[in-house]
Order: sequence, then structure tokens, then C-alpha cells
Amino acid sequence: MKSGTVFHKMTGSGNDFVALDGRNVRIEDVTGDMVRSLCDRRRGAGADGLMLLQPGSAPGVHFVFHFWNSDGSPGPMCGNGALCATRLATVLGLAPADGEVRFATPAGIHSGRVLQEHQSEIQLPDCVLPAACPELLTVPGESSPLVSSPSVPHVVVLVDDVTRVDVPVRGPLLRHDRALGPDGANADWVSPGPNGSWRMRTWERGVEGETLACGTGAVASALSLGVLGRAASPVRITTASGLPLDVSWQRSGSLATSIRLRGEGRVVFRGILVGLPTLRE
Repeated sequence: MKSGTVFHKMTGSGNDFVALDGRNVRIEDVTGDMVRSLCDRRRGAGADGLMLLQPGSAPGVHFVFHFWNSDGSPGPMCGNGALCATRLATVLGLAPADGEVRFATPAGIHSGRVLQEHQSEIQLPDCVLPAACPELLTVPGESSPLVSSPSVPHVVVLVDDVTRVDVPVRGPLLRHDRALGPDGANADWVSPGPNGSWRMRTWERGVEGETLACGTGAVASALSLGVLGRAASPVRITTASGLPLDVSWQRSGSLATSIRLRGEGRVVFRGILVGLPTLRE
């Protein structure tokens, strides 16, 4: 990526991203090294991931949403990233500011809309309801593990108090548990919050660390609570940043349908790339 390229820094409830305009940056120019350099928090712009909004070519699609985790690996989708991308698409003129925004991802066609200042909503494709995963290795205090894939795979476990979870220790173990298959999954812990809300912490694959929020994690957690009979749509999930994500859905047999995620999608600043650092292996 050449010097002088404009980028946007965005945040979705503390889940932060570097965003690029696909009219100025070609997807073939995005490499793992470039992603890691830009996302580096000390020598780059700093982010949990990078996204590229490429103008849509299919009828009715405003843009194609490409996403990479901060370790340089591509991701099929990112909930908070999509909330941010919905906002940015209207800023860049790729989509209308006062109507439906449709975008394509490797996980299917998604739609969104800008609600008000700094707030967006997206609708995810239908997905199979969360299923129990009794073979997952839990520790005392963790219960009811379920696996769910609302565009991205997650494992959700219930705890009494998420603030007491040793996420740096438990995160890698759950994320790589053999019961989740060779690619593993994001790991989410959920506990009751005030006024019927729930609190969540997440260890994200591709970041390989705890993030301040996770949009698809909030969806997976809300759907899991619904399956367990602990909550009904809509559900408010309070993230590690303290900001809320609101999830609603309907149930049709074994499917979750009309899945909606609402939360922050905010442009923090616009920058100009001068040079990328050389990363050490």
C-alpha cells in the first residue's frame, strides 16, 4: 500500500478497526504483513482488525466487505466491523445515509442501516440455533457450553461473574479446544447483569487476545441464552468496554431468523499513511 493512502480509524464499542476505501486500494495489495503492520498498536495505527470496502458489483449490493484479523488472517465476517462499515459506507458515498445498506461477505449477504449519530444496525443471515457441546473441557464455575455460528464460529459458556474469569489463561484453551475442530472458535463468557441485561467477555481468534467487544459474540451469547431459556429477544449484552450491544431475533424451528445487532459504529479519525514499519518475525 503506497504512501499517501487515506484510512479511517473506527470503533464499535471498543472493538477497533482500520478501514480502507476499495476504490483506492486493491484487494490484491492487502497482504498479511501489511495488515499486521497497520494493526500494530505501537508502530502502526493500532486495531483489532482491518477492513476493505470494495464497491459492489452484484445487483442491490452496495459494497463487498473484506475483513482481516490483526494477525493477518482473513475472517468471514465481523459484527462490530460490519456496524462500522455500514456507517463508513454512507460517509464514503458507497451507500445511502437514509436507507438500507447491503453488503456481501464470505458468510453471505448482510444488510444494515445507520440509526443515529454513532449507532448502526445490521441484519445477519439465518443460522442454526446454538447446540450443546458437552465434550468441551470446562473448569469449575463454567457451565452450559454451547457452540454457535452467526456468520462466525463461537463457543459460549455461562459463569456467575465474568469479571472473575481469567481470560488470558482460559481464552487460548477454549478457543483451541479439540471439540471445536481444527480452526477452533471465538470464546465468550456470559454472566447476568443489571435490569435483565447480560455481561460478556470475549477471547477472539485472529486477535489471539481479549477484545473490548465482539458483535458476533454478542449474537452468539444472546442466542445461547435463548436456547437455554435464560433470556428472550431482545437481549442487551454489556461488553467489556461497558458499552451495550442489543440483539434481537426470531425462532423458526431449528433456525434463528431475522437476527439483528445494534451498537456503536463510529469514525474516530481519518489518517494518511506515510509508511509501514518492517515487522520482525
